[in-house]
Amino acid sequence: MRKYTAFGSGLLAAALMLNTGLANAVAGPGKPSPKKNSTKHAVIETNRMAWWSKARFGMFIHWGVYSVPAGVYDGKKIPGLGEWIMHDAKIPVDTYQAYAKDFNPTKYDPEKWVQTAKAAGVKYIVITTKHHDGFAMFDSKASDWNIVKRTPYGKDVIKMLADACRKYGMKLGFYYSQANDWNNPGGAAAGGHWDKKQDGSFDDYLDKVAIPQIKEILNNYGDVAELWWDVPTDMTKERAAKITPLLAKHPEIITNNRLGGGVQGDLETPEQYIPATGIPGRHWETCMTMNDTWGFKTYDEHWKSSQTLIRNLVDIASKGGNYLLNVGPKSTGEFPEPIVERLKAMGDWMKVNGEAIYGTTASPFKKLPWGRCTTKEMPNGNTTLYLQVFNWPTDGQLLVPGLKNQAISAKLLANGSALKFKKTAEGLSITVPSAALDENATVIKLQIKGKPDVETIIPSANADGSFVLSPADADLKGGVQSEHDIPNLGYWTSPKATASWQIKITKPGTYAMEAPIAAAREGNSFNITVGDQTVKATAQVTGNDGRYVSNNLGQIKITQAGITTITITPVAENWQHINLRAITFKPVN
Repeated sequence: MRKYTAFGSGLLAAALMLNTGLANAVAGPGKPSPKKNSTKHAVIETNRMAWWSKARFGMFIHWGVYSVPAGVYDGKKIPGLGEWIMHDAKIPVDTYQAYAKDFNPTKYDPEKWVQTAKAAGVKYIVITTKHHDGFAMFDSKASDWNIVKRTPYGKDVIKMLADACRKYGMKLGFYYSQANDWNNPGGAAAGGHWDKKQDGSFDDYLDKVAIPQIKEILNNYGDVAELWWDVPTDMTKERAAKITPLLAKHPEIITNNRLGGGVQGDLETPEQYIPATGIPGRHWETCMTMNDTWGFKTYDEHWKSSQTLIRNLVDIASKGGNYLLNVGPKSTGEFPEPIVERLKAMGDWMKVNGEAIYGTTASPFKKLPWGRCTTKEMPNGNTTLYLQVFNWPTDGQLLVPGLKNQAISAKLLANGSALKFKKTAEGLSITVPSAALDENATVIKLQIKGKPDVETIIPSANADGSFVLSPADADLKGGVQSEHDIPNLGYWTSPKATASWQIKITKPGTYAMEAPIAAAREGNSFNITVGDQTVKATAQVTGNDGRYVSNNLGQIKITQAGITTITITPVAENWQHINLRAITFKPVN
């Protein structure tokens, strides 16, 4: 794993996003399209994503030899991700391979791992069978750089986990680094090799190591729920075509979008962020760490709170995605205690509120001021809305803005207490207790007649006429996305992509415009259009480090009060890629 930022490796993510063609979902790699008269294939293709879409919550496990140095090399704390220590510290092959002699996870208990995951509410696990250091966590015949042959432990931990998952009814998926491999000769290395022992033919590496190992993990461990590729350095279309046929005999397997060579897969994979508007037209899975690293580091104590993790899960489900939350075990085979504590807290919340997560679909509301919403269609044609309240109302009234449906019932999910409600001009108002039942998220189960009918509430400018256009409120077309912890319009690689907003103008006049923008290269110009007025602005260059600088976008005239549409359209000539945060409009006195 490697965190994607606005630029640098983020450009890789953007390029992958373009290759996947967000608007046109197709069958995953190596999966035959269902034949018109083939009931068997049609059932597989119809049901393959069904369990995954209902699951909503998965556990990622990053475990390998890198858990031995645990972020420290030659007495120094190495910045960056734990599993990238060999690359980031440029550790020689022989030195790194010596760590395997100290990898002896005698406290590894796969049944305990699975039971811990189930108690947390997790529905599937994805574990690293081989990360970029090339170390196979299984008994591989293709390379002796593996846990059975090189460690004092000498056991196939993947087989042990697969057996435990079958015993307890947990679906199991495999992460496999198909391109980057810093120990097997010829494997790719993002940024290039640093040790002659890494040199060799990349095609030989694919043919003699990667492809045989993919066959091993596909065929030797029972049903595989998901295959998670990563960082497709040097993966051309022709090289990817060597791998996709391997999946033809396993059409039920779900794959992600990181194989490379333009292969789309089934899943988009936002890393370390939640897309503010989801990813329309595609299944997606946010993968995220509990602290700052995927692989274990002894000194990374920057843990997200249990509340943050619970609300992340709610947020992702409300946008139609899945949460793949990472665990980085110690070299002993144990989960660090802060992880155990947080998983327990999530499990406690899910025991009460899991109904509002599993099997739900995205919110019909564009934005809710107090929290999030998930939905379920009922067999009778009505709908259940799960209102997941983060910010409890102080006046005893929870307004569901813009909801036009007739309400059937409302109750607190935790204890079943019925709640009174009434329709208002602004939507539906629900009378709630004075205090929340759960500070993480209190859920109200609201049943309504028919499918949700929601009127979009158009924000109004402030009394002084000023207003801010937020990425979360934008209508996005053509591939641009609203994303990251600090919302911004990103992945804006296509000059055909546009963003537009509706705002209720209170004071016509001339407005000065300002926006923080990150732009790696020169030439990123765009038009801002309001009615018959258009202003062209050019983004300042900030370089590849993802910095944002304030851009004065000039002035524009808004001639009429009332509902107004404001649109940003890239200028196609020289357009590269920008990330843009909120745009502020201030009246010019």
